[in-house]
Amino acid sequence: MAYPKIPAQQQDRLPGRETEMHPQAEFIRDSYKGSGKLAGKVALISGGDSGIGRAAAVHFAREGADVAIMYLDEHEDAENAKRMVEAEGQLCLLLPGDIRDSRHCNDAVEQTVKTFGRLDVLVNNAGRQEVQTRLEDITDEQWEKTFATNIHGYFYLTRAALPHLKAGASIINTTSINSFIGNPILVDYTSTKGAIDGFTRALSQQLIERDIRVNQIAPGPIWTPLQPPSLGKHDPELLEDFGSQMPMGRCGQPSELGPAYVYLASEDSSYVSGQTIHINGGKVVNG
Repeated sequence: MAYPKIPAQQQDRLPGRETEMHPQAEFIRDSYKGSGKLAGKVALISGGDSGIGRAAAVHFAREGADVAIMYLDEHEDAENAKRMVEAEGQLCLLLPGDIRDSRHCNDAVEQTVKTFGRLDVLVNNAGRQEVQTRLEDITDEQWEKTFATNIHGYFYLTRAALPHLKAGASIINTTSINSFIGNPILVDYTSTKGAIDGFTRALSQQLIERDIRVNQIAPGPIWTPLQPPSLGKHDPELLEDFGSQMPMGRCGQPSELGPAYVYLASEDSSYVSGQTIHINGGKVVNG
C-alpha cells in the first residue's frame, strides 16, 4: 500500500487544526468492517475532534457505539468528526472546553450520561506538545500547561467518569513512544507521557476489583495536528518525510490506531489490563 509523504509545513497556533494539514490524515479505511463489537455502548473521548481521537471515535461508531467528543476550540474539526460519526449511523455529542479545568471534565461526563443514559468507555487522549531544545528554555507556563493538559486532564476526567462506569467498562489512555525512548526536544511532553504510564498501571490494579480495565496505547510518529504547530513551527523541515526514521520508513495514519482502541474497548480484551499496545512503525521498545 502506498502512503503519502509529508512535506515541510507549519501551523502557528496550538492546538493545531486538522483542516490545515496537508496531506489530510486517514481516519478509517474503507476495508474496515464493523461487527457490532460496541453495539449499544457509549464512549467519551477527549481530543476526539481530530487525529487519533477522531479515528477512535469513527471506529467506535462503525462498531455501534454512540460517542461524546471533548475538544478545546477547534470547532470546524469537531463538526467534521461529528459528521463522520453520524455517517456511521450513530449519535455524536460535542463538548467544547478546556480539559485543564476539573469543572469542565465533571460537566462533560454529566452531559454525556444525561444525553445517552450511560458511559461504558473512556478514552483519555487530549494532549499538547511544544518543542524546546534546551531545558532552560522551558518556561514555568509551558511546563504547567503541558502537565495540566496531558496528565491532570486525564485524572480529572477519569475521576469524574468512575461513578458512572460499571463492571466491564474500559478506560484507554493515549501515551507515547517518547516515554519509552525519550525525546530530547520534547522533555516536558515526554515527562507527562511517563506519568500517564504510571497512572495506567497503578489505576489498572486499583480497578481490577471493580471489573474495570485500564490500558494504554503508545503511538509512534502519527500524522496528527500535534505535529505542524510544534515540530513544524520549530522547523518546518522536521516534518518532511515525517516518521522516515522508523523501521517501516514512514509515519503512521490515525486509521492504523483505531482498531487497537476498538480492541481495548470491547470484550475481545476482557483478560487485558495494565498493558501497553505499541503502534510505532516497528520500533522495538521495552515495557
